[in-house]
Amino acid sequence: MKAKTMEGREIDLEQETLNGLKMRLQGPMFTPGDVGYDESRTVWNGMIDKRPAVVVRCLGTADVITCVQIAREHELLLCLKGGGHNIAGLATAADARLVHAGSDENTDLFWGLRGGGGNFGVVTGIDYVLHPVGPEVVGGVVAWPASAAPKVLELYRTLVEKAPPELTLTALMRPAPPAPWLPKDMHGKPIVALLACYSGKPEEGEKAVAPIKSFGNPIGDVLVRRPYTQMQSLLDATQPKGRRNYWKSEYLPRVEPSLCEKLIDHAAKIRSPHSSIGLMHIGGALNSLTDDHSPVGNRDAHYVLNLAGSWEQAGEDRANIEWAREAWHDIKSFSTGGTYINFLTEDEGPERTKAALGKGLQRLAEVKARWDPENVFRTNRNIKPV
Repeated sequence: MKAKTMEGREIDLEQETLNGLKMRLQGPMFTPGDVGYDESRTVWNGMIDKRPAVVVRCLGTADVITCVQIAREHELLLCLKGGGHNIAGLATAADARLVHAGSDENTDLFWGLRGGGGNFGVVTGIDYVLHPVGPEVVGGVVAWPASAAPKVLELYRTLVEKAPPELTLTALMRPAPPAPWLPKDMHGKPIVALLACYSGKPEEGEKAVAPIKSFGNPIGDVLVRRPYTQMQSLLDATQPKGRRNYWKSEYLPRVEPSLCEKLIDHAAKIRSPHSSIGLMHIGGALNSLTDDHSPVGNRDAHYVLNLAGSWEQAGEDRANIEWAREAWHDIKSFSTGGTYINFLTEDEGPERTKAALGKGLQRLAEVKARWDPENVFRTNRNIKPV
């Protein structure tokens, strides 16, 4: 079987090696042609179509260690498929050791994992600090025709400025999805919507979102008390696996009226029924921490703007990518200069990684040099060791 090395060379991976790997695993292993291979290799974004020589679905830490060992032994290119946010826990390092990282042990690794992506190891266990939420929250969406966008975005700006910490708000412009809570004659037509979640006492939440529910003449309103677990999956149907996605994103210090005008203009030029422009309020606790608290940085950000191109067919790539890029170039001057690393696309270069990680990038490279000096974990938003 043909496989690729870390340096990009193609080699023959002997069947004996594959058989030995399979015997050591608890989880299933897939190679091209196996039932389950295509499902195991694909990711949410349909534009990503990688075909690895071997896919292992690890069932425990031992499987992860085995895969890292085999990759190192044969100098194979290794890629991690997964995701999540790190608080503290166990990680398999580049030398296949199992280590603990926390605020009192391997603190440099702990710092690097909280924003540095998959550059340092495979996290196999996490200890979280949880906060009480629910079981009920006040959350959902209210939508209006796109003609109401100027006033709705002004309402959004006003509400965010005085919102309590328990209230999170997002403004969204897109063609209306075929959702049952929207009139059928509006499906596919441009709308503006406000998404809200109040995670405190429901009775206080109902008061906090009342200005949204009473504003103008909405065409749909599902902003109600609901289980927190239901809120988590509220928009899942609009984001199915397999669609082609191309995003451009920036952190914003504020939402200015002139920015709103540009966003409304570009929303009217959306090329696909699945694309959208989203303004997400993230200001609050993150602004109270210092830049060196974690590699994420960008503590001056109060909003994330996401220009999300989403469509079905490869033949529509050019038009939708151009829409996202044109809108992005038009609004970049409103940015803090930073961007959210999880929203970066495959074609964005090192300068965008720097925009996402900022001052922490040099320190991350030093952490990388200690924990992965050979850059074993490189198929990511890569930070080279120094």
